[in-house]
Amino acid sequence: MDTLVLKFGGTSVGSTDRISTVAEIVKDASKEAFPVVVVSAMSGETDRLIELAHLFSSEPDKREFDALISTGEKVSASLVAIALNQLGLKAKSFSAAQVGLKTTAQFSRAKILDLNKEIIINTISDGYIPVITGFQGITDSGDTTTLGRGGTDTTAVAIAASIQAMRCDIYTDVDGIYTTDPRIVPEAKKLDSISMEEMLELAGQGAKVIQTRAVEFANKYEVPVRVLSSFEPGSGTMILKEEEGMEDAIIKGIASQKDQTKFTLHGVVDTPGIASGILSPVSDEGIEVDVIVQNVSVSGKTDFTFTVATEDRQEVEKVLKDKMTGISYDELIVDESIGKVSLVGVGMRSHAGIASTAFNALADAKINIQMISTSEIKITIVIDVNQLEDAVKTLHKAFNLDK
Repeated sequence: MDTLVLKFGGTSVGSTDRISTVAEIVKDASKEAFPVVVVSAMSGETDRLIELAHLFSSEPDKREFDALISTGEKVSASLVAIALNQLGLKAKSFSAAQVGLKTTAQFSRAKILDLNKEIIINTISDGYIPVITGFQGITDSGDTTTLGRGGTDTTAVAIAASIQAMRCDIYTDVDGIYTTDPRIVPEAKKLDSISMEEMLELAGQGAKVIQTRAVEFANKYEVPVRVLSSFEPGSGTMILKEEEGMEDAIIKGIASQKDQTKFTLHGVVDTPGIASGILSPVSDEGIEVDVIVQNVSVSGKTDFTFTVATEDRQEVEKVLKDKMTGISYDELIVDESIGKVSLVGVGMRSHAGIASTAFNALADAKINIQMISTSEIKITIVIDVNQLEDAVKTLHKAFNLDK
C-alpha cells in the first residue's frame, strides 16, 4: 500500500478551525495514498511552556524541561485524531514514545536513533490513520527528549524513510521555498523545485522553512519532500535528489541569519591541535559551530574565531571556561552584533566569478565583510547584523534572482 506522510506545523494546527482544515487536507490526501500524520504543538504553545519553566528557573533541569515542552504535541495529535474521526476517517493518536522513536540522551537537541515502524504499519493495516507527535522521542532509559526547533520536520521525514512512503509533505504557513525571504525582498521568486544538496545548505544557513536534519534524512534515504501551505491551495516546492537542468541556475537562493554570536580567542599560543582543543568540547555538548577562521601565526600566537547561534552563547562560554584544557590565550572577545548571508547553488561548480561578483556588489553597497566561508556550492559571509537585510537585497539583485 502506498503511504504519504503529512506534517503540519504549529500555525497549521494553531486553532480549532485550523485543525478542521487539516482534517480536510488529510481526507483529500487519502485519495492519493494512505496518510500518516505528524503534528507540532499548537502555535505559541511551546513558547508558553518555556515561559512557565523560566518562571521557576532561568536554567531549568534539562530532563524536566523536555518533559514539559513535549506535552504540546500530544494535545495537537489527539485533537487532529478527533477531527479526523468526526469526518468518518478512522484515526489514532500516538506519542513518539508509543511508536518507539528512540533518540540520544542530549536533551533539547536529541538525535533520532531508531523507530519501530511495525507499530505504524500495523495501525495502517487495521485501517487507522496514525497521528504522531513530532519534535520528541524517548531514550533507552525512558526519558522524554526533544529534537530542537523545527524537530517535527525531522520526525516526519524519519517516519517517511522508515515506512518507505512515496513522499513527505511539509505543510506550513508559506506556499513553498523562495529565492530568499520574501519579507526582506518582496520580488523573491517561489521555486518549483530545488535539489536536496542546495536545500541542505540553505536550511543550514538560516532558511527556516524546513529543519536541516530533516533534509539530511531525506537526502540519505532518498525521500522526496514537498513544502507547501496549509492555508492556500498550491503545488508548493519539491525537494528532489536531483533536478532537471540543475546546473542552469548559478545561484538558487540566498539565506540569511540573525541571532549569531562570534567568539574570538585572541592571542592563542599556536601549537598543534588548537582547533581540536577549542572546538571538540563545544561539539561534545551537541552545539553546532558554523564559520571558523584561524589567522596566520605571528610571533607564535594566532587568533581563532568561530560563530554559533546566539541561543548557545552561555553554554559555549561555560565550555570554553570549564572544559577547554591545554589551550592558553590572551583574551576572549564575544560579539553578538553579527549576521550571516549565504549564496547557494550547485551551478557554482561550473561557473567562475561568483565570489568576485558578490564581493564587488557588497563593496559598492558599503557593506564590510568580517568573515568568509566557502564550499563547493555555498559562500557564507559574516557582516554587521544591521547591514544584513541590505546585503540580502544587494546580492539578490546582483545575481538577478528576481528575473
